[in-house]
Amino acid sequence: MMTEYIDKISYYLPELSKALSESGIMILISISAALIIGLPLGTFVYLTKKLPTKTNHWLGLLLNGYINIVRSFPFLLFVVALIPFTRLVLKTAFGTYAAALPLSFVAVALYARLVEQVLLEIPNDILELAQSLGSTKFQLIVRFLYVEARSGLVLSLTSVIISMVSYSTVMGVIGGGGIGDFALRYGYQRYEYAVMYTAIVLMIIFVSLIQISGSWLAKKINKK
Repeated sequence: MMTEYIDKISYYLPELSKALSESGIMILISISAALIIGLPLGTFVYLTKKLPTKTNHWLGLLLNGYINIVRSFPFLLFVVALIPFTRLVLKTAFGTYAAALPLSFVAVALYARLVEQVLLEIPNDILELAQSLGSTKFQLIVRFLYVEARSGLVLSLTSVIISMVSYSTVMGVIGGGGIGDFALRYGYQRYEYAVMYTAIVLMIIFVSLIQISGSWLAKKINKK
């Protein structure tokens, strides 16, 4: 039985390795977008509530609308609805990189909202202290807000990474590949249930490692 299982996994190993690579690319691109765009986006939304002006008030409402719409949109329908835009930007709507685009939109919206929530938990005293010291907005954000919220920001990013692992499993619908597509195509559809459950176990292990690593890092940098 074990020999048969090993032989079966060995047979599908090239496809499994390719699927893991595709999942890694999709997750890496989407998480990079979350950090580069989602972090400042969530910070700006927070500032529009704490330090409102006529200009940033309306921009804050617009960005809040984007975040709410993307987060509430059924993901599979969002991927399909975004196909024309994906084709316009990347000249194709299929493949791993095309699949990473809708994932990036979702990652940005998810992380932006979580960043805002983490920053809102910071005591008002910190904001008042920064203002009393004459800090610029950049100094307020980098030296006060991010320092105070660093642990929560790491935990929030961990949650977004785990969500992206889950979302990436359905990207086979536009030829994105990935471990989820592998489990369905080579496992479920071919009645190779051992292959399917192996892929599922790998995803569980991957998610568990992400959660453990994120929790460890958040605890390590939390100096409170």
